Amino acid sequence: MKKVRLLGLPTDSHSSFLRGPALAPEAIRAALASEHSNLATESGIEIGVDLALKDLGNLPLDETGGDFDRIREGAEEASKGGAGTIFLGGDHMVTYPIVAGVAEVHGPVNILHFDAHPDLYDDFEGDPLSHASPFARIMERALATRLVQVGIRTLNGHCREQAARFGVEVVEMRDFAPAAVPIPEGPLYVSIDMDALDPAFAPGVSHHEPGGLSVRDILSVLHRLQGSIVGADVVEYNPTRDINGMTAVVAAKFVKELAALAARD
Repeated sequence: MKKVRLLGLPTDSHSSFLRGPALAPEAIRAALASEHSNLATESGIEIGVDLALKDLGNLPLDETGGDFDRIREGAEEASKGGAGTIFLGGDHMVTYPIVAGVAEVHGPVNILHFDAHPDLYDDFEGDPLSHASPFARIMERALATRLVQVGIRTLNGHCREQAARFGVEVVEMRDFAPAAVPIPEGPLYVSIDMDALDPAFAPGVSHHEPGGLSVRDILSVLHRLQGSIVGADVVEYNPTRDINGMTAVVAAKFVKELAALAARD
């Protein structure tokens, strides 16, 4: 049976607006285990039948300067042995140390990133590790060769300059069509910020940004991926703003579908 790992990163100390995403890993796990649904994926792969989703628990993060290396080392260790890993954030800061750890095993990756925001700020509000800056840090260190961002609808002048500086391929929401999204080749890492979705589909996020993607939009792009992915994250779910666990269920859906992609040959 193929194995995919799950690792929780309960931290939101680099959030710029509201706290809450540190609570997300347990809420997503609860939605995954809920009797309201099952563990079949749209590809036909069934968790527990065709693949084992091995939960590694949460990293012991304490909102100190050591968290970066804890996440990087945890991502590196989880990436060894050929098994893909799905990381549960947490705010989007975690993607930077995750990718740094994954790159230690696989070399520079290509990234497919779903978000309302480009997260390319050079130094947001004096915090270079802000959840608004992970992709600037990733591209500065050449941890990724190619970055494709999908669903973006908050590009300001600074972030446009940053995108041009790093050669980022930005699919703005106003131009979105599932079939037109460029799909990077492997080794591929997928990052899903839950606010990529329109608030109608994901009310449980800190930064509501209308005019976004639907759940089906994201799934339609994911279904176009060829081969397996080396890792993925689902971040920025804020349970304190959710309604009837709706966003937790959506996040769990993405975890299932990403796990199926990570298990493919």
